[in-house]
Amino acid sequence: CEEPRLGAVSRHRAAEEVRADFQRRVPYSYLQRAYIQLNKLEEAANAAHTFFMANPEHMEIQQDLENYKTMSGKVSLIDWEARQHMEDYSAGVRHYDKEEYELAIELLERALKGYYSEDEDCQVMCEGPQRFEEHEYLDYKAGLYEAIADHYMQVLACKHDCVRELATRSGRISPIENFLPLHYDYLQFAYYRVGDYVKALECAKSYLLFHPDDEDVLENAGYYEGLLEGTVDPATIKPRKEARALLRRHRLESHLLQVAAAGLGYAYTEPNYWNRYGARQDEHSVPSSISNEPEDGPRLSLTKKPMPKPDRELKEGGPLLYSDVKFVYNSQQLNGTQRVLLDNVISEEQCRELHRVASGIMLAGDGYRGKTSPHTPNERFEGATVLKALKYGYEGRVPLKSARLFYDISEKARRIVESYFLLNSTLYFSYTHLVCRTALSGQQERRNDLSHPIHADNCLLDPEANECWKEPPAYTFRDYSALLYMNADFEGGEFIFTEMDAKTVTASIKPKCGRMISFSSGGENPHGVKAVTKGQRCAVALWFTLDPLYRELERIQADEVIAMLDQEHLGPSEMNINPKDEL
Repeated sequence: CEEPRLGAVSRHRAAEEVRADFQRRVPYSYLQRAYIQLNKLEEAANAAHTFFMANPEHMEIQQDLENYKTMSGKVSLIDWEARQHMEDYSAGVRHYDKEEYELAIELLERALKGYYSEDEDCQVMCEGPQRFEEHEYLDYKAGLYEAIADHYMQVLACKHDCVRELATRSGRISPIENFLPLHYDYLQFAYYRVGDYVKALECAKSYLLFHPDDEDVLENAGYYEGLLEGTVDPATIKPRKEARALLRRHRLESHLLQVAAAGLGYAYTEPNYWNRYGARQDEHSVPSSISNEPEDGPRLSLTKKPMPKPDRELKEGGPLLYSDVKFVYNSQQLNGTQRVLLDNVISEEQCRELHRVASGIMLAGDGYRGKTSPHTPNERFEGATVLKALKYGYEGRVPLKSARLFYDISEKARRIVESYFLLNSTLYFSYTHLVCRTALSGQQERRNDLSHPIHADNCLLDPEANECWKEPPAYTFRDYSALLYMNADFEGGEFIFTEMDAKTVTASIKPKCGRMISFSSGGENPHGVKAVTKGQRCAVALWFTLDPLYRELERIQADEVIAMLDQEHLGPSEMNINPKDEL
């Protein structure tokens, strides 16, 4: 009866592709272009900002935003799709970090109220028809009772996941870990700071509903009870009823889902919705932290909570393997984690030879999906891979010895990185790219952009949330990165590390021949490149992985070519290379 009453399905039911576009805020990308055509700069800037909040990896929009700020003088932008409870939470945490506890309390309490209101809406929106792939487990035609049970379990699974939905920023896949409990953790300490010990104990007990074994907050709660002794009976102060109700409902949903999984014959694994290691890692990430209390006060420390153990032990300071390589700075001297700066990795003569190879093999847009100006319209990018260099060498377009130099120095860099960071397993190439960026004449006045915006190599940097989301389209398999510089005869182009806010510079490095910067690829090392305002800046960019599944295919092919070239008197047919093959 749908079609006679509502018309064709396309008129009242959005396709999955359309839903996905709206989820990623794609319409705002079109909107900002339309507003530009109408010369409505403020609306264009806000539309671009709204899109960027869900797509922080989008370099072109990032550049557009910088241009809008310059053109209109507008600094504060509006996210038209902002979720108010998240905005209030972020603002509250910012005030907390500044020790403005009254304002933090006001905003965090408002965020909690908004959260529970959004939770009600989320529960209601789950009541409609459900189509979850993970519930396509019935390999028979369901009868009435089975269909009812199946539908109800799908609705229940949707409701159960509201916790994740309300903790996930727009356009992201991963939620902010421990999102709801962190509200109470921040509040318990903020209330203590303003002298409201009843509320402090109430919030501490609310937090402990989610993490009853958290030693820091247990100790805080005991201290607050001591402060209230003689005035209020601590036993009368209970956790907040809305927190109790939500947690009780959540546990009951989990129990029903597990019972249903056993009864209806499908697999169900309960996600860890309340991971205690929240996402923020600055010194204020634990609201229950203070260091200047008297000896009889809360025995708390202004330190981070213990992080989950990493996949590998982070070490550095191993041998550099080559006597001519000169150590310059380590992580501490570069104000970060897993960083090293080296000089003399290659000689002046090798730099010149590599530069000659580059001029003969590079193509504009190579490695950037054909885009000649992928990160800024003010520079031209050209690149080439190792396999392409060897192919050109074999064809005689460039000296074969010079083409092999590219291969050999990248292997030298890999060995140095693997040794210096004391890795217990093999470090594989993930991608190797010789890249030059050239300042375009006539476009350098009043530049306020970067040659390469601040980013991380294996996660999506979200400066607003102080997060780095390790999810597609980021190259999540990358573990270490290195940049080997070939020249210094240009202006600008400094490599910079920043904090996760993408603004606070922690280290700046001036490229020169033979200099190499290497670092771990995660959110601990946001980095970028300052504008190249004159000349051409060239480097060999290297990304490595510890997972052999993500080895660079072209590198494997290049290894095979090198092995064959090392054998004498091999012709083209024996080498199994067709010089006309496209890469």
